[in-house]
Amino acid sequence: MAVYHDAKCRICRRAGEKLFLKGERCYSAKCAVSRRAYPPGQKGKTGFMRLTEYGAELKEKQKIRRAYGILERQFVKYLDEAITQKGNTAEILLGILENRLDNVIYRAGIASSRAEARMLVSHNHFMVNGKSVNIPSYRVKQGNIISIKESHKKKNYFKNVSESFKKFQAPSWLSADKEKFAIKVTASPVLKEIGSVSDIRSVIEYYSR
Repeated sequence: MAVYHDAKCRICRRAGEKLFLKGERCYSAKCAVSRRAYPPGQKGKTGFMRLTEYGAELKEKQKIRRAYGILERQFVKYLDEAITQKGNTAEILLGILENRLDNVIYRAGIASSRAEARMLVSHNHFMVNGKSVNIPSYRVKQGNIISIKESHKKKNYFKNVSESFKKFQAPSWLSADKEKFAIKVTASPVLKEIGSVSDIRSVIEYYSR
């Protein structure tokens, strides 16, 4: 993933809604979307410009891509893969995005945002089925067990997050072993629990032009 150097809150303000890019800050009174509910750069103006059909579809595409923190080229590959499979393309695409290792770490409550989860994976803290994996886009499958390396559990980050992990309610398609600090993928992602930040059908329409 290319490094985004500007303030992440600007992305949410441009989208006009929370994309939960800053973890706990997004749930607090400090959230920029709550404090300044208008696009960046408008100096106090309220409201958003009326979008064309193409503009609305583009906005939805940008929202989902930025929420999951992936580049355009990678997103197109995911979409092409979803289209070639039998079934509902929108559901298949969301399933692919949800099965990324960085997203699973985020969904399990070990990281407060996908960006933080991506950093943890890149720093080689996790194993999948006992093998070290440091690729955030690694696709987990049903039956896979994600665990933290034993020697890394002593690091301050994991010491601090261990209590919140025990209290966190993971989605139904993930099983959390509170004692071993591990996660098991027990089923396919449940779309009702995902709560997509974007209108997937509009995204597909955008690419079908």
